[in-house]
Amino acid sequence: LDKTADTSAPAHLSGPAQSALQSAHGPAIGENTIADLAAEAVRSVVNIDTSASITIPDANFQFGLPFREFEYFFGEGLEPSPLQSPHKLEAHGTGSGVIIRSDGYILTNNHVVGKAQDIQVTLNDKRHFKGKVIGRDSFTDLALVKIEAKDLPTARLGTAKNLRPGDWAIAIGSPVGLDHTVTMGIVSALGRSLQEGAMRSDVGLIQTDAAINPGNSGGPLLNIRGDVIGLNTAIRNDAQNIGFAIPVDVANDVAKQLLAHGTISRPYLGIYMQDLSPQMSKSLGLSPGSKGVVIARVAQGSPCDQAGLVTGDVIQKIDGKTMTSSRQVQQIVRGSKVGDTLNLLVSRNGALQAVQVKIGDYPVKDEEE
Repeated sequence: LDKTADTSAPAHLSGPAQSALQSAHGPAIGENTIADLAAEAVRSVVNIDTSASITIPDANFQFGLPFREFEYFFGEGLEPSPLQSPHKLEAHGTGSGVIIRSDGYILTNNHVVGKAQDIQVTLNDKRHFKGKVIGRDSFTDLALVKIEAKDLPTARLGTAKNLRPGDWAIAIGSPVGLDHTVTMGIVSALGRSLQEGAMRSDVGLIQTDAAINPGNSGGPLLNIRGDVIGLNTAIRNDAQNIGFAIPVDVANDVAKQLLAHGTISRPYLGIYMQDLSPQMSKSLGLSPGSKGVVIARVAQGSPCDQAGLVTGDVIQKIDGKTMTSSRQVQQIVRGSKVGDTLNLLVSRNGALQAVQVKIGDYPVKDEEE
């Protein structure tokens, strides 16, 4: 899992193709380069089929439940079969995954397997295995699945830290059940967040215009060297060619924790924040040009609640560093450990206060509800 990206070109490539692959961002593409990369990468990509038997109190529930909630409840691509009794239905879905260890560990999306009662994994060589969820994390929408197999081909995990908009991007997965489909585009943007509907993510998603469709979720997004740079996770239904992938660095960290513990330990403050605007500065009694982040809401019982922080407080400094955006605060928290103490300088009603907050562990909600 901690294998670093190999920047060398595959030995079977030469000339223009090799030069393109050795370039950091792939300004040119040699003949058959993509086909060669895809032929190698597709070996570590799997198709995941899921099913679940759901008991429903009202046989006519599908006419009263919002479609978006219905779709999310059963997972990506799941379609209900006809009602088998007044209160039961069988739901089926499909997704993708990528093999990260040769002894059968597969990384995919939580929304692909989170509600599944049966998981069937199909390899590129058409072998079928029963999958078992080792651990999952709803916050990052990642899950780790295990199959009983050995000597499997594994993906080469790279990094998303050096990506730039305009870099090449290659997606592999099973859109609408068409297994091991390869599509290509570019990295459209970085650091995106999703805060709509059932899918919510704020892990700095990669935006791409490489074609991603239902069933692609959990499959890899590759760079021009064939390194995994992300896991495809979501699309915008109201637009074309707008898809999102979880950065591989986030996925790698989550996978390590799930392998070691089966759960995720995540630093947590328990506040909702808003960037400070000039208008807000005036209304909060701050001087013009003040920097900081406004606390919009404090979660009850959270570390910040226990430290006495309230709605309307302005975090101006953390450990002596001036805060200019909510993302900066998030980065500091994510770079800390559960149990660490942060020293905050907070403005409340125009007066400065020093507050110490002990970082807690992110509360795990019941993902079966």
